[in-house]
Amino acid sequence: MAVMPLVLKTALERVAADVDAAFDHILAVPDDARARLYEAMRHAAIGGGKRMRPLLVIAACDLFHVDRARALRVALAIECIHVYSLVHDDLPCMDDDDLRRGRPTVHKAFDDATAVLTGDALHALAFEILADPETHADPFVRANLVAELARSSGPSGMAGGQMMDLVAEDETFDLPTVTRLQQLKTGALIGFCLEAGAIMAHVQPEGRARLRGYARDIGLAFQIADDLLDVEGDVAATGKAVGKDAAAGKATFVSLLGVDRARRQASMLVDQAIGHLSVFGAEADLLRAIARYVVERDR
Repeated sequence: MAVMPLVLKTALERVAADVDAAFDHILAVPDDARARLYEAMRHAAIGGGKRMRPLLVIAACDLFHVDRARALRVALAIECIHVYSLVHDDLPCMDDDDLRRGRPTVHKAFDDATAVLTGDALHALAFEILADPETHADPFVRANLVAELARSSGPSGMAGGQMMDLVAEDETFDLPTVTRLQQLKTGALIGFCLEAGAIMAHVQPEGRARLRGYARDIGLAFQIADDLLDVEGDVAATGKAVGKDAAAGKATFVSLLGVDRARRQASMLVDQAIGHLSVFGAEADLLRAIARYVVERDR
């Protein structure tokens, strides 16, 4: 089992506590007929999970000394999108999973219809948070954040990648296609996490190339690590089912490259990701620690 560096462990614990507290506040259960929806949203969003995407937002914002309270709102928005995608992915019509973050999935704890609405509501909440002036005083920054999150979570990003993943059950994908699939399904939202820090600091698109490079490389490394866990992982550690890709006959980085080559590729991608941060000093240490831990984790 990998030992998490103290700086990363502390940062993850802090952001997890902050995200849970924010969800606890914003998802207070109303005393009316919507209560079941809020309870399901709380079940999906509060507690458990790595909170790696919110931490990436915070770390990216730290590069530019963005106010933490505002950075946390962006982090909360990305977690809303991530959690909504998990709720929908777990449905019987998609991956049909019973376990998520060590607990029953939303459709198991509640029902299919409530799970659909839970995902829908979390998706909408993400954009409500970003559009609020509390996130940033500049309306152009808020509009930029909304547009970028919409792009990275829609058909040109996560949703498009998920469609490719569904098709993968009936078709044989080669390595470039699997890479493209994961760049959309997983990498696009990770890319938003890094872009968000720059957007919050008014950094123009041409000044974000290194952050995009970092996001691209750790996104692929993260997915290779996930594929390795699906082959070698333990349910008790991962908190979710393992061995599902092989059972579904899906091509993955591990099935195409083999375990040893996949692990070497992930390590190379981490080295590249850290290399993109060479222009930054100690303010990028958290991003460096995240990159290293991506391939060492057991969940």
